[in-house]
Amino acid sequence: MQIKFGTDGWRGIIARDFTFDNLSLVAQATMDYLNRDGSGDKGVVIGYDRRFLSRDFARRVAEVAAGNGIRARLTDDYAPTPAVSWAVRESGAGAGIMITASHNPPEYNGFKVKESFGGSARPSTTKVLEEIVAFNMANDRRVVATSFEEAVQKGMIEIFDPCVGYFRQIGRYVDLDLIARAAIPAVVDPMYGAGSGFLPRLLAGIDEIHSSENPLFGGQPPEPIGEHLTELSSLLRGGKYRVGLALDGDADRIGAVDENGDFFSSHCIFTVILRHLIEHKRLRGGVVKTVSTTRMVDLLAQKYDLPLFETPIGFKHICELMLSEDILMGGEESGGLGVKGHIPERDGILLGLLLLEAVAVSGKGLRRLLDETMDEIGHFSYRRIDRRIDSGVKDQLIARLQAQPPAEIDGRRVVATNFSDGFKFIFENGDWLLIRPSGTEPVLRLYSEAGTPEQVDRLLRAAEYLAAA
Repeated sequence: MQIKFGTDGWRGIIARDFTFDNLSLVAQATMDYLNRDGSGDKGVVIGYDRRFLSRDFARRVAEVAAGNGIRARLTDDYAPTPAVSWAVRESGAGAGIMITASHNPPEYNGFKVKESFGGSARPSTTKVLEEIVAFNMANDRRVVATSFEEAVQKGMIEIFDPCVGYFRQIGRYVDLDLIARAAIPAVVDPMYGAGSGFLPRLLAGIDEIHSSENPLFGGQPPEPIGEHLTELSSLLRGGKYRVGLALDGDADRIGAVDENGDFFSSHCIFTVILRHLIEHKRLRGGVVKTVSTTRMVDLLAQKYDLPLFETPIGFKHICELMLSEDILMGGEESGGLGVKGHIPERDGILLGLLLLEAVAVSGKGLRRLLDETMDEIGHFSYRRIDRRIDSGVKDQLIARLQAQPPAEIDGRRVVATNFSDGFKFIFENGDWLLIRPSGTEPVLRLYSEAGTPEQVDRLLRAAEYLAAA
């Protein structure tokens, strides 16, 4: 089979695509790459989530590392991806490998590569890894591995606790004592994933639901979006809690529920935390957002005179800018957010704590903090819908939009466009519509942001009509 790295790593269905044999091929190619560029001498950090067989997959990767003369530091238990990423950076390792399929359904597992800076592998790196896998397969390159017990005995595999250094970093970044004194009634839903138990360990008094080990994730993908957080919303509406936090399967993404029990999207989280970093932590720097992310970020950057960058969808694009520019915060619609002074990586646990810190500093709930910002910069509504679309129709739509993009949609003049990742149409007052055909599925993603929910719905209906024309 052909091994392809997607937005963040290689993923496949367990026992069909994601097998021990295929994993061994990818692990061997990764070790070949590290030894080729000289970073194999620095060792590799390996972690894993709570998915089916993740621990055994991680042990196999460690065996291949040891067989290729690369010392492996393997986490002693399941761990959040950001904790593994931080361990890579803190220890000076040549790379990190995380066995996880993040927010994918339970039948999936995956192989994420973290580079020495503690962030996701850049497209240039994953391209080389794909080429090495293909070359090794074509030339019957033998997978070289040392048995786990022998590698541990020889000191080629070291078992370690990634939480020690990660918790130390979190404590430097967030004022945990301040949050504790505020005694905010808060509850977290780790969605049965690798973030289970971590926020309560950092902050006594936080309650947790769905923390047991359940590789089926309670029957739904571990993705912190509104329709998956109904129980968390119900708890907030019951009045016992003021803040609800949610993490995805490997805890690198964040979702939230506000004091009213309403879903608090990544756009809202980005807006509240960005203002908190500027006004209360007195930090400065550029702001990066993906093409599908809220305009509120643009207006805050303008208000505080901060450089603004817009990238295609995927945190890897944000990561590249965080490496080359002085970036205060970067984020995307899916809940992946990263901040200055940490790692160029998404971190749901840190971002959840920053939300609590913003509430503790202000004494206000999440929705009130957002409303106060909107009172200054304008009120916005946002919605995304996904529609199945025949591949042939999708190709025709792409060709039509490229050749003749509409100058007017729903009777509104298009004043600017951005076709870097899909087809984004911007209107006179800043409202926008994004038509984005999926590159891997027969799916059309439609996004819109406008001043009212009614305006958003009109634009989305217009997009559906445009796609069907």
